[in-house]
Amino acid sequence: MTKSERFSWFQFSSPQTFYPLAGALHSWFAAAATLLCVAGLYVSFFVAPTDAQQCEAYRIIFIHVPAAWMSMFLYLVMGFWCGVGLVLNTRLSSMVATAIAPTGALFTFIALWTGALWGKPTWGTWWVWDARLTSELILLFLYIGFMALQAAIDDPRRADKAGAVLALVGVINIPIIYFSVQWWSTLHQGASVSMKSAPSMATTMLLGMLIMALGFWMYSIAAVLARVRSVILERERHSAWVM
Repeated sequence: MTKSERFSWFQFSSPQTFYPLAGALHSWFAAAATLLCVAGLYVSFFVAPTDAQQCEAYRIIFIHVPAAWMSMFLYLVMGFWCGVGLVLNTRLSSMVATAIAPTGALFTFIALWTGALWGKPTWGTWWVWDARLTSELILLFLYIGFMALQAAIDDPRRADKAGAVLALVGVINIPIIYFSVQWWSTLHQGASVSMKSAPSMATTMLLGMLIMALGFWMYSIAAVLARVRSVILERERHSAWVM
């Protein structure tokens, strides 16, 4: 690999060069998200069989579980870019972290909302102060707190640093969410999909869930790309290339 080829990996590390790339990629990821979500919903609601115990009510998991996965995954990605921005003082890293937060908060809210819809017919109540549910609610507060803290500070660079500290501290909540079912006696059921054992569901059920998860992932990328372009324009509005 030549020196120029090695440099090409970093040519989009500045807001000016990343902006057009994000615009070019956004449409592709948005189209992929649309196709995957349509396919996932079709498999989930029309192909997957009825559950023997929960009947049709179980189908909410095809939205609930992928949304919960994305809520945790996006927070880890946000924390990573916050760390990069804090350590290396890179502008684009902090902008990406800022762009991720609303989408992460959206999926956290969807996970909580669909969990309540699932809990009513399954548990007989909309909400319990279960370890998994409570830690997921804390995750929503962390997302909201991150966005509120950044909005409360006028200087973007200071806002990025303050938000990064909060985001990195909040990373500790992710393993708590994930392992809460194992660490404590909770009402929430264990994982249906595990790397250590075979899935405890029918193949079509697993297929629908994985397609929906991939669709949510594509949507997240598309939404973050669109939002980071807005953040770049807002923060770089006085730059010569924007003007």
